[in-house]
Amino acid sequence: MAVAAKRAVASRTSKAPITAIASGKGGVGKTWLSVSLACAFGRTNRRALLVDCDIGLANVDVQLGVRPEADLSSVMRGWLELDAAVTPILGGPGRPGGFDLLPGHSGSGALAGLKLEEVHRIAQGISTLAPLYDRIILDCAAGVDANVMRFARAADRVVVVTTEDPTALTDAYAFLKLLRLAQPTAQPWIIVNLADTRASGRRVYEQLAKATESYLGIRPPLAGVICRDPRVGDSIRAQTPLCVRHPQSQAFEDVLRIAEALSE
Repeated sequence: MAVAAKRAVASRTSKAPITAIASGKGGVGKTWLSVSLACAFGRTNRRALLVDCDIGLANVDVQLGVRPEADLSSVMRGWLELDAAVTPILGGPGRPGGFDLLPGHSGSGALAGLKLEEVHRIAQGISTLAPLYDRIILDCAAGVDANVMRFARAADRVVVVTTEDPTALTDAYAFLKLLRLAQPTAQPWIIVNLADTRASGRRVYEQLAKATESYLGIRPPLAGVICRDPRVGDSIRAQTPLCVRHPQSQAFEDVLRIAEALSE
């Protein structure tokens, strides 16, 4: 990690809150949202670290079009300390939209089969980096397996991403149910992505919130709605963050609002 970042520890009096971005179902835009949130925090002068927690099938680096020299596999093999595997993105924290990335590793059977205690060690290591940052974002894998839930439990806040798709809603509810069972004190939030309109996104949220209130005894707050925007797909294909390729897009404006809501 940058030496300047390490020196910054002495001037910080609190650790960065850790936010896990999760979803029961793949394909809801979770990774894109994680990247965009990191950019949004960078745009508002907050030092952010994005961690790709999709062990074995990581793809944050692909979306960003970068080839990290080190990743979590190097850490797990004992070649590097966790902070030495960090890669600056867009100039790193302190630059407009810049942040740090702790990449995962794609296509590694060894990482995909990590024991839960190894995942715990990674989660604990991430928490030791918190004094270096203002925000830490965990891009969790889709689904509800034990590794995903362990990373979610390591976070101060869990944000569940869903869409108007009925299967996405069903899987989001399943994730919230398992999180509630594993960590009764958890206070998750909800983001509705790919909404046709802001009003329809709020209706989707109400549908999910009413179900969780009725059956789980919780009503997660709405962090925000992100409307469908063709420029998102364009930025993903170009392997360029939306905040760089289309900084004035409606979708990025939505993400900026969500970043502020999560900062309150």
